[in-house]
Amino acid sequence: MSGRGRAGGWGEALERRVPPLLAWVVAAGAVWGLGRGWPAPGWGGAGASGAALVLAGAGALVAGAGVGQFRRAATSLSPFAGTGVRTLVVNGVYAWTRNPMYLGLALALAGVVVWRGSWAAVVPGPLFCAYLQRFQIGPEERDLAAAFGPEFTAYQARVGRWFGRRGGCSGT
Repeated sequence: MSGRGRAGGWGEALERRVPPLLAWVVAAGAVWGLGRGWPAPGWGGAGASGAALVLAGAGALVAGAGVGQFRRAATSLSPFAGTGVRTLVVNGVYAWTRNPMYLGLALALAGVVVWRGSWAAVVPGPLFCAYLQRFQIGPEERDLAAAFGPEFTAYQARVGRWFGRRGGCSGT
């Protein structure tokens, strides 16, 4: 099987090895560094700062709601395999996104991009999301499917990976 499969290769070696918050710090650092070049016309001023704060604040609220739901359900917050997931949380913010903590990180990173005001600073955002999808979310979803079977499959059919109920732009 290729490196993207479960039977070995470089892909499996990277699965759930880097804590998502550390990946976010690296991506935000890349945004900051790349933001020095190729300024985006019209991205400066108070409007950009306000938009950046709204995005970062929305990210904090969405991620915080996800953390709160996990704590109320008394299930593990750890992004690493085999760390005590006991409950499939499907209510609250999880009725709208299967990954509110990761969505919150992505929104906060978008806030940093807007604040930095550079086209070059946009590059780390999609890379961060692709990293999460491949090396964090995919493996987590395999484990959830194995642990919760049809209950998780039904949840996947109802709620998008990143956002939205099925039928819209919701990912897989």
